[in-house]
Amino acid sequence: MSSNKRFECCLIGGTFDRLHAGHELLFTTAFSMAHRVEIYVLNQIDAEKKSPHILEFEQRIEDIETWIRGHGYTNFLVSELCDRHGPAPTHPRADCIISTPETQFECEKINEVRTENNLPELEIIVVAQLPSVGGGIISSTRIRNGQIDKQGFPWIHDMWRTSTLMMTEEVGDMLKQPFGVLFEGSELEPSIAMGNIFMEYDFSESLLITVGDVTTKTALDMDVVPDIALIDGKTKRIELSDSHQINIHHFEQNLMATNPAGQLTPNLLNAIEHCFYSEEHSVIVVDGEEDLAPLFVHLCAPLGTVVLYGQPNKGIVAQITTLASKKRCSDILGLFEVLD
Repeated sequence: MSSNKRFECCLIGGTFDRLHAGHELLFTTAFSMAHRVEIYVLNQIDAEKKSPHILEFEQRIEDIETWIRGHGYTNFLVSELCDRHGPAPTHPRADCIISTPETQFECEKINEVRTENNLPELEIIVVAQLPSVGGGIISSTRIRNGQIDKQGFPWIHDMWRTSTLMMTEEVGDMLKQPFGVLFEGSELEPSIAMGNIFMEYDFSESLLITVGDVTTKTALDMDVVPDIALIDGKTKRIELSDSHQINIHHFEQNLMATNPAGQLTPNLLNAIEHCFYSEEHSVIVVDGEEDLAPLFVHLCAPLGTVVLYGQPNKGIVAQITTLASKKRCSDILGLFEVLD
């Protein structure tokens, strides 16, 4: 490190879930101003009080260390934050601390304790939170909620709100492979595959989305009401008999959407987004087809959402919404033809 650094040891504390551009700005600022940087990462027990979908402690540590080494920094420590203020109130070598406007008050309280401990106050370096594209700030909460990526870009492009997308041959080839984990089961007994899914996933802390009439009806027959269901009254493009139609009265909110086969429409996207902003169990009845809807669903969904859809003659596919699944859906939609 350069000898003209102003500070000897700079402290940073936080949860650092889904390391994003805002975190990187904190780190860059600290390394530019101090010989040594110590980063304290919130322990898993306290982190999960914020959200059950926060990454494991070891992964958050690894992500930070990978970023630091990738930028050529060497004089650092990444350790566990076990209480509210960590070592800051008694750290003998620390002389500055990184803060956001949101956490500045806590840093001032740390300095009060340091004064009581006959230690010099830390210089508080306040780093503004980065704005995201389209408004708001870049934050781990917004990333977990599925709104933005780690660089602050929204997952939903404005063009998709106004233009219909048409599937291309290239997209069709890509979608032939199951997008997620296939739970095998006979079409005559879909409850077998669904039962295995219910044993595998905990829906007490994750949203459940079902796409397709058979998948939705199977869940309902097993006394599980999806948070959001998308149906079109058909299976394999054949109209279902009255006895196999979904009883939409299981859902508190019923919406209609128009979406022709092989297309994705702004009308469908609007309905899906509306459901995610609602706390009611919702069903979207699609005039046309809902087969491609998971591409929109994953982009709208919070991380950890479980999306189920049927795989003809094979079973039910379960896909968890992750940053990777969002990117894959976004990349696939970029291959669609824009009709208007």
